[in-house]
Amino acid sequence: MKKNKKNKLSIKPIEKKTMAISNEALYKFQAPQKQKLSFPIKPPDLPNGVIPKDADMAMDANINDIYQYANSYYARQGFIGYQLLAEMSQKSEYRAAVSTIAKEMTRKWIKILSKGDDDLSDKIEKIEAAFIKYKVRDVFRVAIEQDGFFGRANIFIDIKDQADIKENPLVIDSKTIKQGSLVRLKNIEAMWTTPYQYNSIDPTTPDFFKPTKWFIMGKQVHASRMLTIISREVPDMLKPAYNFGGMSLAQLMMTDVEHYYRTRDSISDLVHSFSISGIKTDLQSILAGGSGDSEMKRAQLFNQIRDNRGLMLIDHELEEFFQFNTPLTGLDELQTQAKEQMAAPAHIPLVKMFGITPGGLNASSEGEIRVFYDEIAAEQENILRDPLEKVLQIIQLSEFGEIDENICFEFEPLMELTEREMADVQQIKVNNAVALINTGVISPQEARETLAGDMNSGYSNIDVDDLPEPINLDLNNESSNEE
Repeated sequence: MKKNKKNKLSIKPIEKKTMAISNEALYKFQAPQKQKLSFPIKPPDLPNGVIPKDADMAMDANINDIYQYANSYYARQGFIGYQLLAEMSQKSEYRAAVSTIAKEMTRKWIKILSKGDDDLSDKIEKIEAAFIKYKVRDVFRVAIEQDGFFGRANIFIDIKDQADIKENPLVIDSKTIKQGSLVRLKNIEAMWTTPYQYNSIDPTTPDFFKPTKWFIMGKQVHASRMLTIISREVPDMLKPAYNFGGMSLAQLMMTDVEHYYRTRDSISDLVHSFSISGIKTDLQSILAGGSGDSEMKRAQLFNQIRDNRGLMLIDHELEEFFQFNTPLTGLDELQTQAKEQMAAPAHIPLVKMFGITPGGLNASSEGEIRVFYDEIAAEQENILRDPLEKVLQIIQLSEFGEIDENICFEFEPLMELTEREMADVQQIKVNNAVALINTGVISPQEARETLAGDMNSGYSNIDVDDLPEPINLDLNNESSNEE
């Protein structure tokens, strides 16, 4: 303000400054944008050689119409492709879920049993040895993993002297599968196969959207010569796009895993830079439309020496240093919740998938583990029962030249009892046996036979016929009063 000739004050108007940030400066300071992946429904991308160049694909005349119909309404989530699925199989989060399910489904495995009164122990022993010889458990474990990663698993049944007739059906009969003719069971990843013959026209037929022949690297193979495992089937409309496989567990987990990565990285960045430092400086040049070169260099210099071991130099007139600290409480809960969401599609407890035990007083995962084992037992029946029965029949034909219908199998229970729980169970069995003997329902001989046949009783090696002298004991009274 200035005084005029009449000693009056005059006020000079304040000049308003406008921002004119240049595009060049904006481009230098902008953060990279992450593109969202889109997967339209289209034919699967397969390696060269899977389909012969001169192949005449059968019974798929209206597949292009199905693709067009599937994409007609905002279809953005189709098959993501074997390339991306193979890359995802290298990440620990996907592998932990898939491997956990595969190991649990084959951990206790199966028990070969016999029906009827005939003694088939010799046959059962040879069948169990054949299961080990052909590595049936390992083959099925790998198949379950491939189903989890790629949505479909195939096990090729290699029969001796039938390499030239693989396009013909494999009949489970002694005339087709002769004694000693089983060579091996071979896992084949889904990316090396594609259907050759299937029906997409008549829904009333058994082969509607169910391949009867496949190409395996250009060679025709009848569907009956492969055991196909698909845990999560997709609707018929999507089957051609998924190469007639199902939805893989990896693809189901994809969104939750990406969210977990973002949460994990954000927490890591927050912990790394929980203290935000800055300088108040002159931005007149960049706000007026300058290129921002000097400001960018000033920011780079600040970042290079900003840690506790560096010496920060600022201009004492034009710059001012400031710092804000971010509280870190609650970050562990956010990361735990992100992990729980990631484990949800696989239905796996955190203690099984990541080894994370629940916190808090009297916290236990026993209930979650029991539910998980029930889920695994249901999956064993749903997807493993039929192919294992077929393998059992083929092994019988290869070992004995015939199929004994009285030989079967059951899945071993997954829940294991502790020593204390097993002792309590055996005590209950003993009390029941004593009560039945005292009431005349069974004889001591029958009780000994039952005891010898129980592998967990601890007395499976006793001589059933060598009965000791009976001793009258009252198990209900632990002590007796002497007169």
